[in-house]
Amino acid sequence: MVSEINSIWVVGGGTAGTFVACALKKIFPKKDIRILEGRNIPTIGVGESTLGQINNFLQLLNIQDKDFMKECDASYKLSIRFENWLNKDSGSFHYPFGKAYYDSNILNYNYWYYKKFIQPKTPNTDFADCMFPHMAMINENKICDQDGVFPNWTLKKDVAYHLDAIKFSEWLKEKYFRKIGGRILKENIIKVNHNEDGSIKSLLLDTQNEVKGDLYVDCTGFKSLLLGDALKEPFESYEDTILPNNSAWATKQPYKDKRKELVGYTNCKAVENGWIWDIPLWSRMGRGYVYSNKYISDDDALKQFQSHLGTEDLEFKKIPMKIGVHKRLWVKNVCAIGLSAGFIEPLESNGLLTMHTFLMKLVAILKKKIVNEFAIQHFNLVCRRMMRGFAEFVAMHYALSDRIDTEYWRDIQKRNYNIEEKFHDEKSDFQLAFRNKMEENYWHPEGGLPCIATGMNWFPTSFEEIRYAEANASIESYRKDWKHIIENLEKRKIEFKKLASSCPTLYDYLSKNIYNNGSKETNRINT
Repeated sequence: MVSEINSIWVVGGGTAGTFVACALKKIFPKKDIRILEGRNIPTIGVGESTLGQINNFLQLLNIQDKDFMKECDASYKLSIRFENWLNKDSGSFHYPFGKAYYDSNILNYNYWYYKKFIQPKTPNTDFADCMFPHMAMINENKICDQDGVFPNWTLKKDVAYHLDAIKFSEWLKEKYFRKIGGRILKENIIKVNHNEDGSIKSLLLDTQNEVKGDLYVDCTGFKSLLLGDALKEPFESYEDTILPNNSAWATKQPYKDKRKELVGYTNCKAVENGWIWDIPLWSRMGRGYVYSNKYISDDDALKQFQSHLGTEDLEFKKIPMKIGVHKRLWVKNVCAIGLSAGFIEPLESNGLLTMHTFLMKLVAILKKKIVNEFAIQHFNLVCRRMMRGFAEFVAMHYALSDRIDTEYWRDIQKRNYNIEEKFHDEKSDFQLAFRNKMEENYWHPEGGLPCIATGMNWFPTSFEEIRYAEANASIESYRKDWKHIIENLEKRKIEFKKLASSCPTLYDYLSKNIYNNGSKETNRINT
């Protein structure tokens, strides 16, 4: 493909298609950007949990949280909680969003690992409590909208959202895309016509209309109607090599005690044959069971899920998942974004993250006047590496587990992750996770890696090296220095908790500021 792209059809009107169309029309207002949305075609519709990167998308469109939250049943998400991932009854730990906080006394993550060495009974949950000031809010189910109160944390950039993805998509199309000149055609494709070189010539619709474009963005979900079906691009499955799951059951559940259950985090609970998500929206809970049908039938998985929920009196939706990525994501004049390109699994809410990243790569290419073969190959390389890297990050949640209570978990312990091969790839996320040594007394990668590893008893600082350092130093001096560090860590926790105690609860804040239900509790911190 060597051409100038002025006319773009975004095929698919779900979350991915809407995001792509809105961003392209915002950045390229003079280009003809249209959505081709099928009639009476259901969407996956359970993407209720996001990551912080959604703020980049909202910023791009100049959309504020209060613009959409009430329309989309949304709440704030500050963290992901992992329950029983280390062992069957091992309890929980958090991956709080935002960056860790370092000061003149606490310079990096290793300070906490030394604390763990000197005080072995320190629970692993203490890591997030010490290193992330806003963990105090999460523990008490509070929220703060003032910048600078919690060090290194702001509401605007360090939260994500729990929301109804279908409502959000519809809101974006009607309240944003159409208003900036975007057009939506609701017809079904009955035939894909090809040029002699195999590229797409046109799409024949069920009304006998025929549409043509310079570029077709495939956002048709797991069907991958253009890239996978029409262009026959091979699909690389991750199911047998990296990730174990291929199915999910999902449902919506009313609150029993909304004030208590409406929390600021997604809960991920490891169970017999996978894990269960709990996503608290404003009006109800989103619940789901992710599993592998190699170990349990769909019917038995549903019964297992219902047993965990304590009820059968809900509407349940079965979701077969296609785990992996196409060999190329951009072929000729078709570029796939969203589920049509590839999918990892719901853990870590990665769908919107990969979609946004691929979208921004597409935007960068479209800013050039001519799209040539180098640009397409670069897009494919970067996006596949990114997808693989995130798949490895999700796989680490399983790889670091000690669970052996079912065949599912026992087989996970036997999986071959080709670690030796990964160590030759400097970009491999596995390399960081399985490195078990001190490196110049410093280790603080961003993102969830340190939280997940620590919660699963995988410490990057080797305690043997600490023992060696202790043996070759003045024991009295050594202990005195680290006693001071531990005291500072404890002092920080007390300060953070004090700040959180003055904040409104998440329920009261949303009630007053988003849903206008009124509340006696102030939305501002008491200073």
